[in-house]
Amino acid sequence: MYYTIKNEHLTVVINDHGAELHSIRTADGTEYLWQGDPAIWTGQAPNLFPYVARLTDKKFTFEGNEYSMKIHGFINAVDLRVEKAEADRITFRYDSNEETLAQFPFDFVYRITYAVEGHVLTVRTDVENPGTKRMFFGLGGHPGFNVPLEDGLTFEDYCIEFSQPSHPWRVGFTDDCYRNGQDQPYPLEDGVRIPLHHDLFDHDAIVLKNVDHCVTIRSDKGRRAVRVSYPDFPVIGFWHKPQMEAPYVCIEPWRSLPSRNGIVEDFAQQADLVALDGGKTYTNAWTIEIIE
Repeated sequence: MYYTIKNEHLTVVINDHGAELHSIRTADGTEYLWQGDPAIWTGQAPNLFPYVARLTDKKFTFEGNEYSMKIHGFINAVDLRVEKAEADRITFRYDSNEETLAQFPFDFVYRITYAVEGHVLTVRTDVENPGTKRMFFGLGGHPGFNVPLEDGLTFEDYCIEFSQPSHPWRVGFTDDCYRNGQDQPYPLEDGVRIPLHHDLFDHDAIVLKNVDHCVTIRSDKGRRAVRVSYPDFPVIGFWHKPQMEAPYVCIEPWRSLPSRNGIVEDFAQQADLVALDGGKTYTNAWTIEIIE
């Protein structure tokens, strides 16, 4: 089922399946969010929980037991219930159950809230640990944005631009997208910019650390742009379907990284995961600003 929140500037539609963004439109009807295409990528903006990207052999261990979980966890594949809804904001909720405990051995309450104010959409995630033992998890976003955003422009007219000069490192990955430990400096044009071209993603996602926490998809030839701010996410990824001229770019704030190559991770030992004690709640928020 689809739910709509809006104000005078933005109309945002969310699917309760995965609590996934389905549409971000301005008052003039311009769609900023990738609309999915079975020939390219059916996704639009999956939420990532309780893991980001791939587990080696789709497995991890905890307290001596082995569990299996697919890429990006499971929250994107379940229906969430609406806990609270207003004209300009909505909160979805999902609780742990027998099905989740079979693949992720922790009790949890997952909430995601979407709220519009002006031209800004805030995405807030709250993960509650109602149990007594410490839980470990990953968290991230994966929204795709249309590129180009205006008629008459091309994909190559756009860039990804950080708000401040950065000296990022690119996280090293194997061909099948596991960490290989070979992180390398990733130079930016003028210290802030990644010019877009389709073969940029021929080897899958570009995942950067040690960067500024605000980035914009923009073009010198147009006025429409998308700015994503992610103050509490240490890693940012950029992606579109490899080996294709796909007309979108995903901006992916990540709180954690995928598994190391050839290693079935022990969740209690994977240092970049969130560690949340019993009775506590973890909160993280990021924003999408629409520029028209």
